Amino acid sequence: MNWLPLDNTHLTFFKCTRWQLEETLDKFTCPYHYYCDTVYPGNYPPTVDLLVLVFTVATYVSTLLFMLADVSSSRGKNCFDQPKRFLLPSGPVSLPIFLFVLTKGHRINTLFPLFLMGPAILHLVYISALTFDNNGGDKDIKYVFFEASTMSGILHASLNLDALILPYYTGLDALIGSNFSGECPSCVCRKEPLVVGGRLVSYRGWSGTTFVVVCALCTRIVCRVSGEKVKRRAAVLRWVLEGLGWVFITWDCVYLSGNLGLERREVQGVAYGCVFGLVFVHVVKVVRRWQLMCYVGNDYELDNA
Repeated sequence: MNWLPLDNTHLTFFKCTRWQLEETLDKFTCPYHYYCDTVYPGNYPPTVDLLVLVFTVATYVSTLLFMLADVSSSRGKNCFDQPKRFLLPSGPVSLPIFLFVLTKGHRINTLFPLFLMGPAILHLVYISALTFDNNGGDKDIKYVFFEASTMSGILHASLNLDALILPYYTGLDALIGSNFSGECPSCVCRKEPLVVGGRLVSYRGWSGTTFVVVCALCTRIVCRVSGEKVKRRAAVLRWVLEGLGWVFITWDCVYLSGNLGLERREVQGVAYGCVFGLVFVHVVKVVRRWQLMCYVGNDYELDNA
């Protein structure tokens, strides 16, 4: 793909919410003629972008530090206490803030453009939700409430992200796969119809990754409130879904890293590199836990020999 740098004309394409099809007499060279009919309002001041950037970095650093502490811990569970809960991206404080940010993301496009950074933020929430369990000493009702709130937040975040990135992907397709007709700044001629979301990038926030992560959180609730017989079966399903969640997260990041645009390319590379860093820490934790289980099992066999 020949990605183009970001400028004011391209921003019109990326923020367009309605593409109007016009009739054309030139059915050979311009069978489909489109122009942008409606665009999102102007951007917020750069200060807003800076605040969002600082908040995102703070939640990422807290997630990374807690994951590193969990790797070095000898505990077998990923539960966390009340102070830690409020610092995580999937916690009851950060997740609503991210939801609000994604809702207003079409106007955050100066220092930290969310139509580019939004997928990385959603994957940060995925990782936080899968890594840390709202367990601890909470009662069952409170535990169910927190997990259900997290599931609802992830679903809403996925929808908000799609509302943010679909106009961008549509405009990107209109910009890359079309020729300017010259009748207006956004008038383009195309050989094929323009579809919502375009055909260049297939990633969507409302995806199999979201479904698997939410289902994994749902199995946690089943394991918490059900009896021993059901809990054993649900635990196996939970492990499978959590593993699939990590696979899907990794695949999404690999795909998005391979479809970076020239606009803010370095920032995008750093963002997905940070997500890959969290995935790597999780892999290290799994390997360490597996080695610990093997070590304990060997000691048990020696004691009973």
